[in-house]
Amino acid sequence: MTLAGLTIDRVETFAVPLPTLRAFGVAGGSIAVVGKPSIRILVKVTAGDHFGWGEATPIPAWTYETRESIVSTIDGYLAPAIIGRPAWDLDGVTSVFDRAINRGFSIGAPLAKCAVDMALHDLLGRALGVSLGVLWGQRRLEEIQLGWVVSGQGPDEVAAAVAEGQSLGYQAFKVKIGLHSEAEDLAIVAAVRKAAPDAPLWVDANQAYSVAEAVRISKALDGLGVTAFEQPLPANDVAGLQRLRDLSAVPVALDESLRHPTDMATFVRLGAVDVAIAKVQRSGGLTLSRRLCQLAEDSGVRLMGSGLTDSDLGLAASLHLFSAFGISTPVDLNGRQFIDSVYATGNTVKVANGAAAVPTGPGLGVEVDEDLVRSLAT
Repeated sequence: MTLAGLTIDRVETFAVPLPTLRAFGVAGGSIAVVGKPSIRILVKVTAGDHFGWGEATPIPAWTYETRESIVSTIDGYLAPAIIGRPAWDLDGVTSVFDRAINRGFSIGAPLAKCAVDMALHDLLGRALGVSLGVLWGQRRLEEIQLGWVVSGQGPDEVAAAVAEGQSLGYQAFKVKIGLHSEAEDLAIVAAVRKAAPDAPLWVDANQAYSVAEAVRISKALDGLGVTAFEQPLPANDVAGLQRLRDLSAVPVALDESLRHPTDMATFVRLGAVDVAIAKVQRSGGLTLSRRLCQLAEDSGVRLMGSGLTDSDLGLAASLHLFSAFGISTPVDLNGRQFIDSVYATGNTVKVANGAAAVPTGPGLGVEVDEDLVRSLAT
């Protein structure tokens, strides 16, 4: 099979409601509500006889892209820009996307761009009959350790939340803070530590604090054995993050600040980053995420992994990326904890005992029930 003659014929979007299993919130607001479906935008890209699937996770409480804007951006701007282009030209597609929806003061519709980029990777792997690790020539791990997320529970409820994760084999925990007062946030972290005395534990503030608050909180977190303090400050507070790196008692991990590889380069030059979070959707897909991760690795910056409550397509994409760069510390890929990927046929992404096996099937390694997707799409 040769990829040279494959040109992109069609790009389709589907807004699919998926069952919500548990409630989930971040400092910016609610993400998942039990009894209310969680919408995921699935994208199918077709090139001749071949196709691939991708995913976008609209979370207005986390970023500006909504389910409506993702669909209209892909259908009205990204898809027309790439129809007729070679399906293998991932770098060229990235450049075309930047002209169709300019970066401006951010990366420019990263969730929408990610869904198409992910689908193109899936298409290329399927066309060649190889997984993404084989396609890239880069697969260092066969299994990725996952963290169980504690979010929205009060201190008195934490023990039950931790016990639920432990019953499913999870041995690491991530706590969302910034949802309550400073004292209550720390009480929740302390309750997690009490319930899991020896577990790897890290926290994510989702930009909730000032420098002074973060420094004060970091001292308490250090006493609780917290290994990383994720995104305590606003994403664009470069000077504040530079100061915080020197003052924090716990290593500071950057997530929302690292939207593009050039952001990574800026923080490295300024000496303002201890730990970089790899997140496929935040960075506009696998193409840019690989560049960002390679830059971090080459610069001696430690990599951690995270996701956006992805369903199984996004979960698989992240597993391939984290495997490629050997991210062996537990990661926040929490989709299975909060939503049910009913469109995925068979057990193509295997999660057991708090760990996920990196898929070995062609492309992303996820088989999609297209008839079900079309029937569910709103």
